[in-house]
Amino acid sequence: MGLDPGTLVTGYGIISGASAAMTMIARGTIRNDPKCAMSLRLQHIYEEICSIIREYRPEEFAIESAFYGKNAQSALKLGHARGVAILAAVQSGLPVSEYSPREVKKALVGKGSASKEQVRFMVCSLLGVRSRDMTLDASDALAIAICRFHRKFGPPVKKADWSSYVRAHPERVLQ
Repeated sequence: MGLDPGTLVTGYGIISGASAAMTMIARGTIRNDPKCAMSLRLQHIYEEICSIIREYRPEEFAIESAFYGKNAQSALKLGHARGVAILAAVQSGLPVSEYSPREVKKALVGKGSASKEQVRFMVCSLLGVRSRDMTLDASDALAIAICRFHRKFGPPVKKADWSSYVRAHPERVLQ
């Protein structure tokens, strides 16, 4: 399960698969009334996530990590939404993974500065669904789930050490 948290709109997406094949199980948004008190919005997010987890029984939970924009108040509110979402997952016994927006974009599109529309296009391509009726919040949540899937089932990332680099590029090393 992937989650794109927000106090007004929270996107969720659930995928299934093993090895290289993925399928979309569910996607959607949890919406709050902007006139509603923050405490009631957070309660609604928590209850809806718990309900989604009970219905679909995901094995893992991945969420977008906080990023710091220009507005500290917005970052604080996002932190509240993330907190209740993570609490819902942990209380349901799910392991939680966090990925930065840049990391998710890079995993799907190949560059960390990709637009939301580019991410949605890749999500739809990878899952074989049409983008016409998919919200950006839902596609972001599915992208987070796909990023987790790639981290779990993708090829291991080789981390080169200095001696490997020297062996591969002896001409670049001064003697």
